[in-house]
Amino acid sequence: MKIYKDIYNDIISLENLFSAWDKFKIGKRRRADVQQFEWRLEDNIFKLHYDLKNKAYRHGAYSSFIIHDPKRRNIHKATVRDRVLHHAIFSTLNPLFEPTFITNSFSCRIDKGTHKGINILNDQLRQISGNGRKDCFALKCDIEKFFDTINQNILLGIMRKIIKDDNAVWLLREAIFNYSSKYSDIFNQKGVPIGNLTSQLFANIYMNEFDQFVKHELRIKNYLRYTDDFVIVSSDRKYLEGLIDPIRLFLSSKLFLELHPKKVTIDKFNQGIDFLGYVALPHYRQLRTKTKKRMFRKLKKQANKYRVGAISEDSLRQSLNSYLGVMSHADAYELGNRMKNQCWFWINE
Repeated sequence: MKIYKDIYNDIISLENLFSAWDKFKIGKRRRADVQQFEWRLEDNIFKLHYDLKNKAYRHGAYSSFIIHDPKRRNIHKATVRDRVLHHAIFSTLNPLFEPTFITNSFSCRIDKGTHKGINILNDQLRQISGNGRKDCFALKCDIEKFFDTINQNILLGIMRKIIKDDNAVWLLREAIFNYSSKYSDIFNQKGVPIGNLTSQLFANIYMNEFDQFVKHELRIKNYLRYTDDFVIVSSDRKYLEGLIDPIRLFLSSKLFLELHPKKVTIDKFNQGIDFLGYVALPHYRQLRTKTKKRMFRKLKKQANKYRVGAISEDSLRQSLNSYLGVMSHADAYELGNRMKNQCWFWINE
């Protein structure tokens, strides 16, 4: 395992901070807080660099709001100054940890993502089932309150295995320990805020400990993970049943995480494996029912906005094409036509 002893200066360099700003501002230029920061951009970046160089930097408070996409999530939003720093931290640390991740970890990684994940799952299911001719099962698990229950001391300890730069560790403490979820107690501070770019990296670093356990201790070949959702494929149902207890024990004892009691299932391939918004079946793939309903509901809102002049035709077309793109990864030609016809109806009703 490669050790890094001098990365702090890379994180806080003016070049990296300005590059972080360029990445952060994409798609956000119209927001008031972003415009305010950009109004005195050089002064703000130089001040951030000065505070970091002199270790006078302190992470600001979060503002929070609720979204439903599709389930209820409490999003915590940092200040622009802090989010620029998050990008600077991510751009420096991600290349260091990326080589340590397993191939079949698909969340928030270049050339990975949901579509690559469901394609790999399909390949595993078809290989083990002989294209649907033999029994094939999938153990699916989900971690309860994942982002809110990440143990911050354990997370920092994992990162310190390869980061031996005291200044970088100080900054990571500042970035991690400024937030505390309701699941924290007097002994353990827990949680990373949903909404931070760094939280996506921290989640992969944290769960990589579990990935390594699965691959090297349990020696499981047909395994893949997306954030806190993971699947193991086998022709032997009893084998999968026997994995649940050692998985639960490792997660609880080493990472202080718990499996969601209602989201541990073993499903048969010919009855459909629901994962990452799609349902994989032996000879075709369909969209999850909730995914379809959510897309139609959102597109109707966009069509209504277009009808009253709140958004442009290009914006509506982009939304429609985005949903059609999701459908292109499933056997959903007729569904796509229905969506296009429905969109035309909505804007003309």
